[in-house]
Amino acid sequence: MRVRPPAARPFLLWAVVLCTVLAVFAAAAPAFAASGTPWPAVGMLAVLYLGCELVRICPLPGIRVPEGIGSFFPVLLAAVFLLPPAAAALVALPGGFAQAVAGRPAWIRRVWHAAQQAVAAWAAAGAFRLLDGPAALGGSRSGGSGVPGRLADFPYALLPAAAAAAAFCLVLAALDGCVLAAAERRPVRTAWRGPLTRSLVPHCVHGLAGLMMAVLWRSPYGLPAALLVLLPMYISCWVFAQYHRERAAHQATIRALVQAVELKDRYTSGHGERVGQASAMIARELGMDADRLEVVRIAGILHDVGKIGVPTRLLRKDGPLTPEERRVIELHPEYGHEMVRGIGFLGEARSAILHHHERVDGTGYPYGLTGEQIPVPARVVAVADAFDAMTSTRSYSRARPVPVALAELERCAGAHFDPVMVRALVEAIGREGWHPVVTADEDDLQVIPAGSGPGPAATAHPAAPDHGGPALSGLPAQGARTRVRTVDPHGGQDPDGGGGA
Repeated sequence: MRVRPPAARPFLLWAVVLCTVLAVFAAAAPAFAASGTPWPAVGMLAVLYLGCELVRICPLPGIRVPEGIGSFFPVLLAAVFLLPPAAAALVALPGGFAQAVAGRPAWIRRVWHAAQQAVAAWAAAGAFRLLDGPAALGGSRSGGSGVPGRLADFPYALLPAAAAAAAFCLVLAALDGCVLAAAERRPVRTAWRGPLTRSLVPHCVHGLAGLMMAVLWRSPYGLPAALLVLLPMYISCWVFAQYHRERAAHQATIRALVQAVELKDRYTSGHGERVGQASAMIARELGMDADRLEVVRIAGILHDVGKIGVPTRLLRKDGPLTPEERRVIELHPEYGHEMVRGIGFLGEARSAILHHHERVDGTGYPYGLTGEQIPVPARVVAVADAFDAMTSTRSYSRARPVPVALAELERCAGAHFDPVMVRALVEAIGREGWHPVVTADEDDLQVIPAGSGPGPAATAHPAAPDHGGPALSGLPAQGARTRVRTVDPHGGQDPDGGGGA
């Protein structure tokens, strides 16, 4: 079954944008009707926010701004703390409209960014005033409503500031979620979670910088002192962007290695990505922390990188392998380990690349490790590798149904696979379903919705080929066998011959 991105719903998408723009008009209108709107402060903050965005997208000569530096919100949040809600919404409009956009039509995307940030600023300023933030902020300058001569009330001032930053983040995430739900048909209840989790901490940091800027703005030193906050904040954003740039370089390295493998072995196109996906499901089910989960996912993606060193004729051979040819293919974990040994950011992934063909009963390769001797990431990848090999069609076998594959993994648990890893994958797919990564050349991948499990009839299905044994990847039979076989879940053949499972 081919998985295609669901079609967008243009009517709903336009409705979301239009409603947000109308909300901006409703939010900003009181600023023009009220006589006490501090227009000088509104103008200065709007120009300052616009300048910060223009510096990001149009850097000064000789200054290179790294990609991924993101929007610079401290000035906008300072406006949230200093101005009434309607005036704060106005500050967001020029800078939001000036932000860089990807894709067309650019002007609609710019209008969306401006409207989205204006509504978020209005909501954040309302939350700040609801908790009596202006009184806690103290001071009294143009645009301020604090008590003259009063210093900021710390630490109480942090409470309304944190609430305002959280409200700002929630509104942005909710509006992004509405767009994703309309454009990509994602469930509304889940579409906002990704933007929220990614941005909550950065927005809180920006909120703290905005609070410092607002306090200094209302101090006797005024605007010049407030501007001093921007320099260290901008530097920290630059460093954070450099980190993202380095991370992007890591991802590019991984993609290049995977593409090299797939160009050599066309029958495993997308295999690494899906093994990484299944490995991440197992790691998440086991409760691994985010950093280790990412290592395991990368290990799944790169587990076959050593195939680059295997002759192409062996990888694409449809007939049985000779013992000599099997021994050559068995070298691919060691080839892969040598290839990535100098890539420091891979960490534990290197051990998974080397040991993902070890078996818990000691009959695997390259070193015949047993049980707990096999690194945990390697045990995870072994299960994910076999699962994807069984559930995707190769030149030598049809795909087995997902329930059949899970049942086969359970049958071989304790001999070939770690039972803990097998159980984790079965439970994860039973709860979340299986929605495999699809490449342009694949039309047969199976999608299993959440709540589906192996089922009692999983071991008997007309689509499951019978090769005289577990045939964990549906590999071609190497002749008649009188004992149960376990096989290499890899494109090509059974490099292990017949080993008892």
